[in-house]
Amino acid sequence: MGVPIHINPDRLPDVYDRMFSASREYVLMCEYYNPTPMEIEYRGHRERLFKRDFAGEFMDRHKGVELVDYGFIYYRDPIFPLGDFTWFLMRKPQ
Repeated sequence: MGVPIHINPDRLPDVYDRMFSASREYVLMCEYYNPTPMEIEYRGHRERLFKRDFAGEFMDRHKGVELVDYGFIYYRDPIFPLGDFTWFLMRKPQ
């Protein structure tokens, strides 16, 4: 959670491959989602925070991975008040 958003987009294919290799059956991604890749200023720095469709890119790169479930965490949730992000649970082909 919160790692791919800080990875330079040029390095994401390697990160996706490592995540795929390291998982046995499931991959859970919890990141800031945006349908179009974008860069956000982060603590006064550029090129440190990115929003995009990380799960979609992961599934496109690794054919056969299926989306099992997904959801949104809202910062105003009274029980679990975290930042706004979307989670995706994916299953690797067996």
